[in-house]
Amino acid sequence: MYAHSSESLIKQAREIQESELQKFHSRLGKLLQGKELGHEAVDSLQRLHIILSSLSCVHCFQSTNCSPSLHLYCLRADLSSLCAQLLRSLESRQSEGPANSLTHTLPILNTILTHSPDCLTEDHVTLLSKKLVDWLRYASITQGGGVPSGGFFTGPRSRQPVPTAELDGTVSGDFFTVLCVGQGFTEDQWMNVYSFSMLRHWLLTYHSVSNGNNTADTDDRSEVDGSVVSMVSATSSSSRLLPPKERLREKAFQYCQRLIEQSDRKAHKRTDTDLQKACLVEAVCILDCVCGEDASLVYRTFPCIKALFGRLSSDLSFARVLLPIAQFYLNHGEMAAVDCECVWKLVFGRFPAELFNNQFLAHELLRFLRLNLESLQLRVPQYSHSFPNLLKFLAWDSPAVVDDFVDLLPSLVTAGTAVELLHTLLDLPCLSATLVLQVRSTCLPISEPGGRGLLSLDAFRSQSFRGLFLFLLRGEAGSGDTIDRLSTLHELLAETADWSRVVQCAQTVPVLLHIFFNTVIAVADEKLLAHLVQVMLERSSLLLNIPKYNKEIHRVFSSHLLRLCKLHPSLVVDQSHELLEFAGATAKVYSKEEIYTHVVWVLGEYLSVSCDSRCSVKLITSCFETLEAVLFEITSSAPPPGADCPVPRVVTSLMSALAKLASRSHDLIPRVSLFLSKLRTVTRGGPVAWCSDEEDLVAIVTRGEELWSLLKAPGVAQSVLTPPALVTSPQWHRDTNVAMLLRLRALTNLTHSQ
Repeated sequence: MYAHSSESLIKQAREIQESELQKFHSRLGKLLQGKELGHEAVDSLQRLHIILSSLSCVHCFQSTNCSPSLHLYCLRADLSSLCAQLLRSLESRQSEGPANSLTHTLPILNTILTHSPDCLTEDHVTLLSKKLVDWLRYASITQGGGVPSGGFFTGPRSRQPVPTAELDGTVSGDFFTVLCVGQGFTEDQWMNVYSFSMLRHWLLTYHSVSNGNNTADTDDRSEVDGSVVSMVSATSSSSRLLPPKERLREKAFQYCQRLIEQSDRKAHKRTDTDLQKACLVEAVCILDCVCGEDASLVYRTFPCIKALFGRLSSDLSFARVLLPIAQFYLNHGEMAAVDCECVWKLVFGRFPAELFNNQFLAHELLRFLRLNLESLQLRVPQYSHSFPNLLKFLAWDSPAVVDDFVDLLPSLVTAGTAVELLHTLLDLPCLSATLVLQVRSTCLPISEPGGRGLLSLDAFRSQSFRGLFLFLLRGEAGSGDTIDRLSTLHELLAETADWSRVVQCAQTVPVLLHIFFNTVIAVADEKLLAHLVQVMLERSSLLLNIPKYNKEIHRVFSSHLLRLCKLHPSLVVDQSHELLEFAGATAKVYSKEEIYTHVVWVLGEYLSVSCDSRCSVKLITSCFETLEAVLFEITSSAPPPGADCPVPRVVTSLMSALAKLASRSHDLIPRVSLFLSKLRTVTRGGPVAWCSDEEDLVAIVTRGEELWSLLKAPGVAQSVLTPPALVTSPQWHRDTNVAMLLRLRALTNLTHSQ
């Protein structure tokens, strides 16, 4: 356990035995109880940090694989005792222990806080809050180590204190922060950095501490004992009168304000510029936390946040900073009565449109949306209309973000956006191809290995087709549900069908369509649902030709067409013209057998007076004649060149639909009976051109004979082919007017009495 290699330490920490762990715990407790912290104590604290990080204390406590003694070690009482000892060590003066002793203690406290925040008591919170105030606000403002006054033989006593500097090289004119630089740093400056790194976590977590007896002093003894600087500052601020938690919030506010001011300075190094951005993210998040705890700080903070947004909003390289600013506006903008429209134009407009290929931003923005769904739906009307832009993240990198959109998509489905959203989901592979072309068009001319230029790239650059691509790249909904020349667009993008991004995007569409239809049922009225049925029928023939993509979409359409018609049978009468037009196209038997079969089934099932009183004999006859013509055509000739024979399910669905319609209008029974009898006669002569498989032919003929037998007794045929709801959904056990209920009650009483 005491090897010096870091990797060896981590490995040994994970494999540590119970007895070793108990001995180490006991030994560390004794070291921490001493008046001074020696090098051995510091070394032990480092090792404890590694153990806690590798074992994940709470995980060990809950894991069934841990032994009883290890569970005992990880009990909350032990952690609370350890926290008390660590906090006691923080109160010692810097001279009482070796250098860097405090810098090892604070990370351990933060680790314990991460895994088990409830092990801290209110006294612990008070003490640590006071120490954080000291380190954040009153760290030294001179560089650590000093600078020699001159000469090779200059001794340490002649070193002169040098003030810390800003990132632009000027001397720091205010208190020390993480953005101050120097040749070296003092321990309290390092503690300033560590304190800032855990400040947000602490502000978010200290509410979950246990409410034990408060034994800590109510004065600021920890600050006075902490350093000479804190002694001098003991009477320097009116905030001294605030309770520890409120005072920490005030100092956190001042610290973050200072960081925002420092971030406006031009750094000399690229790494320092990145540091400024990272500190801005953390500063804005901390300000959001303190404003959430103390509403009075909102009015003091907003001028600074508003000015920061104005300074950064034109530079998308600060997108990582602008998202926390958007979070601040979302959380506090309504209270401060601030206009947030410019923020949402940036978040839902420029971010997805210009940074769709930025993986980090995609992750952060989608996480922001998932965490704030309810607030966005209530307070940001632009959100639900931003799906054309947001879906660019999915179109560009589907595998990485599909889980996010599984969560987000239901919030984008509204009565006003449903139709356009359905078209947009179906066009996602086209959008994926267009984004690739957009990126490539900014590079050098691209050719395929064979030397031929990409026709799709030429089309993207052509003014003749520019409108088609601009519609796909639109930033918000409302400019139209779809475009007229979809078939032209698909022809232009035909060569993109095997691009990896396009194929991956196409694979996510069926999943999203299921979510869409499951959601839209709850928000749409029958008029909207009728429109969606029409869109499904139209778009079944207007899809980018990607292998397996069309069949998958047809399968989704089929399942949800049945579901919609079952929930709202009147949709069949409302859309009878469109459904009959689709069912009357014989070519669809060979190219779209999945959805064609289901369209035929819903016509035969729901075109009935029992489902909709508007269903007339004329409509039933019209439907019968349409389906009869198709069935006659496909069973009297060979399939078209290049097409396979119709699948048996299509033929049997057509026969069943005709029989159902004839049972509701008895004048049609002779016509369907004649066809079924001829079918049996024709097949007796041997193989037929429209069915190449003998078993399939036998199944079709058998089904025909069953229907023919039923139709000989029209009354029976109607009750079998179109049974009433009483038969399909019996509830005899609940009906008090039938004897079944009495019998069930009698049987229940008999069994209970025994």
